[in-house]
Amino acid sequence: MSHRNVQLVIGRLVTDEELRHQFLRAPHETLAQLSERGWDLTRAEIDALIETDAQLWSWVAVKLPSRLQRCSLRSEPPQ
Repeated sequence: MSHRNVQLVIGRLVTDEELRHQFLRAPHETLAQLSERGWDLTRAEIDALIETDAQLWSWVAVKLPSRLQRCSLRSEPPQ
């Protein structure tokens, strides 16, 4: 297992609002897209990320200072 890629994905999920919305809406597809971009994740890592309580990502994001956040410039969450 490459924990480095897991750490990077977790970091992006809590700091990138648009990616977080995409992941919450379609987790399998979002992780597949990241994999296509070179973010290699094992099946076990993908399953663990998907099984994690979805509310955790938003809760952590709210707790981070805004200067650590990458906010979406869209007027509404992506569909």
